[in-house]
This record gives sequence, structure tokens and C-alpha cells, in this order.
Amino acid sequence: MTAEFLDLFQRLTVAFAVGFLVGVERGWTHRDAPEGSRAAGLRTHAIFGLAGGVCGAVGRFVGPAPLAALILAFAAAFIIFKLREADRDKDLSVTGTLAGLVVFALGVYAIHGDLVIASAIGVTLTVLLAFKRALHTWLGGLRAEEINSALFILAATAIALPLLPDRTIDPWNAVNPRELWLLTIVLAGASFAGYVAIRWLGPRAGVILGAMVSAIVSSTVTTADLGRRARAGEAKFLTVSAAAQLASLVMFARVGLLVAIFGGAALDRAGPPLAAAAMVTLAAAGAFFLVSERRADGDARPLALGNPLDLPSVARFALLLGAMLVIGRVLSAHYGPNSLFPFAATAGLADVDAVTLAVSGLVRTGLSPETGANAILLAAVVDTLSKSAIAIFTGGWRFGGLFSLCSIAALAAGLGVWFVL
Repeated sequence: MTAEFLDLFQRLTVAFAVGFLVGVERGWTHRDAPEGSRAAGLRTHAIFGLAGGVCGAVGRFVGPAPLAALILAFAAAFIIFKLREADRDKDLSVTGTLAGLVVFALGVYAIHGDLVIASAIGVTLTVLLAFKRALHTWLGGLRAEEINSALFILAATAIALPLLPDRTIDPWNAVNPRELWLLTIVLAGASFAGYVAIRWLGPRAGVILGAMVSAIVSSTVTTADLGRRARAGEAKFLTVSAAAQLASLVMFARVGLLVAIFGGAALDRAGPPLAAAAMVTLAAAGAFFLVSERRADGDARPLALGNPLDLPSVARFALLLGAMLVIGRVLSAHYGPNSLFPFAATAGLADVDAVTLAVSGLVRTGLSPETGANAILLAAVVDTLSKSAIAIFTGGWRFGGLFSLCSIAALAAGLGVWFVL
């Protein structure tokens, strides 16, 4: 048995399997219909897949033109058959027709293309068919504002972003239009993701889980979005405050993980202060959550879930964060990495992760682990203080003041451990 024969057998098997899988879903969906009253069920779709595979195999020998003729003949016959069925049942749905044509096309593709792709598309097609009711229910529950917001983010990403220059345009090499626009997209995406989490998971689980996930990307962006939601009353105040503390917890954990991976020698010095700050932050989050559960904090009035994408708020914060990014770059370029601590402090305004990675690289190439750890901790301190200012700016004095007090307590714990070491 030659390798060519085994390859053809494998490809025909995949073509048949794709049709069989789709046929199982189609047959089960129409299981109550009388025998012979439907055009395509389990056996029919399995035959479609196998027929596509056979046509694809024949096309290897007869060439592309006869293969195209076979495909068109099948498509025409099947469409005529479906038209008769639709006229009889007064059914205007085209899904079954398209499913049959795609199964046949996948059978042909399985012979000439990648088997993994053919299998993946077959499974995707089956999932789309099987989840018809769930997808229609989800679509029926959407609001116009949600669709418009999602389209705005997609247009900003797919249309506007590629048109912007990916280079600095100022004398200080700090202002990159594409990067600043990408920052705005991230902010808008975080705002929209938070809205979706609250709507579908509820104001408690949605706020908590959404904050922890988005903080993996940026705890600063997460804090700003939570501040806006606290000001708008979209969730219980103490729940939002707990979520903001969890976002800071993720930041401390992320910095510690980066140090462990890229600058392990500095972990002995940087790890304990980061852990102490993280423990205080976790305790604050837990306290807020428990108190929120025990008292009627906002339960007397319904939660006001506003616009999924508050463009004025996103624009204001994008300008603020963009300005901080530019200032941090200008100052860090002025001081340079040779002046490590001014560099870490100013660059920490923009991105504590970048500082952590840069300093960890210096530690690997000979910088004192103690000096490197101190620079990383300084960047974390500046990042935490800047988030406190952002919390006040976006969430007002009530949210921002509470966040600032917790941040100061966490920093005090970390500095206390740092002095003891």
C-alpha cells in the first residue's frame, strides 16, 4: 500500500467525517419530521462530504475544468431540490442549502487542501448550526448601543489604526500616533468588555471577574474604567472598590512574575515588598466585598447600566494617559538608563512592565540585583500613586479617596518590608 494511496484514503475519510458530523446535527434537529419529507439529513450530508471528496480526487486526474463542471452540476441539482422543498414547506430559510453546499466544498477541499483546516471548518459549521436557538436568543437581546459600540471599536481597529503612521512625529521621539490611537482602542475595549461582563454576569461577578481579566493587560486602564462605573452608579460602590483593589493585586503579581522570569537574581529583594503590598491589597478587596455583602450598599435603587462605550470619558482619559506616557518618555529619555532611579520613576508613569523588563535585563548583564530591585519597586510605587490620581480623576473623591488610602497602606506595608530587608 503506497503512501499516495494512504494519503488519499485519509483525505476521503476526513471528507466523509465532515459530512457525517454535520449530518448528525441536521438529522437530530429534524428528527421529528417524517421519513422522506426533508432533503438532507444524516446520510445525505455524509454522502455530500464523500461526493465532494470523490470529485476532488477525480479532479486530480481530469484537471480543473472538469472538476469545476462537476461542482457546478452538484450545486445546481441540490439548489433545485432545496427550492422544491422550500416551495412545499413555505420555508424561506437558506441555511440548509448553504450547509449542504459547504459540506460538499469541504469534501473537495479535503482532497486538495489542509486536513486540519477542513476539519476545523467542519466543526465550526456544525457548532453554528447546533446553536441556532442560543444565537438567536443572544441576538434578540442585543441593544442598538451595544452593536454601535462594537462596530466603532472594530472600525477604529481595522480601518483607522492601519492608516496612522507607526513612528514618532515630535523632536523628543515620544509621540507615536498609532501607539496613542491603540491606547485609545484599548481603553474603549476595556470599557466595552466591562459593560458586557456586568450585563451578562451581573453587577457583582461581572465587575470582579472583568476587572481581574482586564488588569492582566493594564491595571491602570481597569482602574479608570471602574472609577467611571462607580461615578455612574453602574455597580455597588464597595463592589467596584473591591474590584479596583483586585486589579492592583494583579499588577503586583504581574511585576513579581516578570522579575522571577527575567531577572531572578533581583527577586529576593523585590519579591517580599511586592508580596506584602499584594497581601494588604487582597485584604482590602476582601473587606470591601464582605462589607458590601452585609449592608445594603446601593441595593435600594436599581443599578443604572449606561452606554456600553462612553466616548467622552474614554477620550478624556485617553488624553490623560497619553500625556502621562509622553511625559514619562521625555523624562526617561532625558535622564537615560544610566540614571536608573530617575528613569524608573518617570518611565513608571507610563508602563511599569516595561521598566521591569528593562531593569531585569540590566540585572542579567551585571547590574547589582539590589539596585535593580529598588528601581523596579520605585516604578511600582510611581505606578500605584499615578493610579490613585487617575481613580480620583475618573471616579471622584469618594472612589478615588478610598482607593488612594488602600494604595498608601499597601505601599507602606511594602516599604516596611523593604526597610527590614
